[in-house]
Formats: sequence, C-alpha cells, structure tokens
Amino acid sequence: MTQSIVGIIGGSGVYHLPGLADLREEKVSTPWGEPSDALRFGKIGASEVVFLPRHGRGHRLSPSGINYRANIYALKQAGVTDLISVSACGSFKAELNPGLFVLADQFVDRTYGRESSFFGNGCVAHVSMAHPVAPLLQERLAAAAEAEKIGVVKGGTYVAMEGPQFSSLAESRAYQNAGFDVIGMTAMPEAKLAREAEISYAIVAMVTDYDCWHPEHDDVDVASIIATLQANAGKAERLLARLLQDFPAEHEACPIGSDRPLDTALITAPEARDPALLKKLDAILKRVNGQ
Repeated sequence: MTQSIVGIIGGSGVYHLPGLADLREEKVSTPWGEPSDALRFGKIGASEVVFLPRHGRGHRLSPSGINYRANIYALKQAGVTDLISVSACGSFKAELNPGLFVLADQFVDRTYGRESSFFGNGCVAHVSMAHPVAPLLQERLAAAAEAEKIGVVKGGTYVAMEGPQFSSLAESRAYQNAGFDVIGMTAMPEAKLAREAEISYAIVAMVTDYDCWHPEHDDVDVASIIATLQANAGKAERLLARLLQDFPAEHEACPIGSDRPLDTALITAPEARDPALLKKLDAILKRVNGQ
C-alpha cells in the first residue's frame, strides 16, 4: 500500500498552515521551473502534510504568473497522494453567500495562455477530466466541515477565468445564466495537471463576494475580498486540521481512478517517445514504468 501524503495548496489569504509539527522547509527545483515558494513539510496528528502557498508568501504571483506545472510536479516529487486546493471565489447564486465554502466537483476552463499539460509532442497522453474531483477526498472534506460546523455546499461548477481583472457585468450574467456556481482564477490548469500527475484532487472554494451581478451588493473589489478572506482563513485552518486528524495513513484507491489515469491515457508508442520529455516526466511516469 502507498502511504498517504496530503498536499495543501493555499490560495489568497492562506499563506501558511498553522499547527504543523516537525516543520521543515525545502526549496525545490523541477524540470518545469521553480514552484511558487518553498515546500513546507510537517505533520498534523499522524498525517504527513506538504504545504505550498500558490501565490508565494506576500502574494507575489498573479494567477496568470503562477508556474502551475512546477507546483504540481514539486508536490508529486514530494510523494503527495492527495491534494487539496484552497481557493477564493465569487458566487453566482444568492444562496452561495460570502463566507460559505463550496466543494466544487466540476470545472469550466476559460483560461488562456497557461501551460495546461505535462505531455506534448514526443509523449502524448489524454487523461479523462469527466469527473475532475476525487469523491472520497471530497467526502472527507464535507465530513470535516460538518464536524467543525462550517457552512459548506457539496458539489457545484467552478468556472476558471484568466484574470487578473474581475468579470464585466455581461460576463458575470452570462456565467450565471449558464448555471455556473462560482468563479475563480486558479483551479485551472491546476486540476488538469493534478490528474495527469495521478494525484487525487479536491477543492475548497471559499466564497468572498457575489462577483458583480447582484443588484443589492457592490461590485467586487480587493478591499471587500480581503475582509472576507481574513474570516475565511480561520475557518479553512479549522477545516484542514479536522480533516488531517482523521486522515487514513494509507492512500485510499480512488473509485474513479483519479490516482491511476495514465493506465489508459498514454497513446504514443514506446519506441516513438522523446527521451528528453520522458526525463522531464520521470516523477509522473514512475508508477506506469514500474519503478
């Protein structure tokens, strides 16, 4: 069996993870460049944890300037089996009010100009993204939220926009009419890359605002978001601490195969694969190569 190592990617307002015992930091490099910050290793209870602030300490990196491939690859190199993304988001539904957490399980990718795959010419792979969130991990997050009495909605569609600008009113209304639930700037290509890296993935989307569609609320701005982020950050810390206290020591096989999608995704014949690209893919391909 594989030991569970839980990765946490902290989004806006979540730049550290309190309560980590045996804390150590390690600055790592990857074949895909530098991740957002040093990895922080530690334990909560008996759970092994690796924390990475998505935007770097001090929020140095814009959503479009994050090296998503380096972040996911660094966590894969560290042995992460289960990854939780903590992200700020706007809401398209009145009942998804600021302060609520949404455990989204679907994504719509409206980003552009970001590198969204580890694979390419010389080693082609097509992973399934029909169900991008690992259901067991989502269930554990929902149970932890209930235990901590944190308002949470299980399920929903997160539309990922490029940013860094917020939506126009026309865009906001279009996304709302399409039936999307929340909007953010960072879940894509993060979720796609986690799937390619065979890491089970789930997201905690923390609602900070109503985007700009709501006639009774002001248009979204940084000042109002920061105020809500400060309240959300404390709840996120409680949620993660409760989740990690009871997390299984051995990785649970994902019922939808989020931890083994490469079994059916690689299409390039072995003799036609590019050795240089295979070297960059070393950590990702170890399992399928029997290493």
